[in-house]
Amino acid sequence: MGGWYWIGVSIGLGAAAGVLVAGFATRVILAAVVIAAAIGVGLGYAIDAWQPGSWGDLVGGASGGLAGALGATQIVRGALRRGGTAGATAALVAGAALAAAGLAWIPVVGYLEALALPVLAARLRRRAPERYAGLRTLAK
Repeated sequence: MGGWYWIGVSIGLGAAAGVLVAGFATRVILAAVVIAAAIGVGLGYAIDAWQPGSWGDLVGGASGGLAGALGATQIVRGALRRGGTAGATAALVAGAALAAAGLAWIPVVGYLEALALPVLAARLRRRAPERYAGLRTLAK
């Protein structure tokens, strides 16, 4: 396979790492993003040492980690806000991260993961109500 494949794997594994970090570091978004980018760079470096891809693996892993953390943080915070427990949410997100890591090995899917996670988070954020109206809606 060419270098484009390995860069896609780096991006997909970085995104999976970002999802995993977001599942455990829900309170501090900035720390989750920085840790996910660092893990993505590490994964990109490991893939670069193993297969051709050059600096694209490093940049791809970092960008995948950023995209995964930013996308999954929005989803995890929404789940916790709606009553999910931290442990159960982290376990479900860890399973999703494992599935994303497996999908990253399919050609082109790693690129799509890094694109889909922030788009999904933006869509969820836009659809979320500003504030819960509660019983005030019955007063009208």
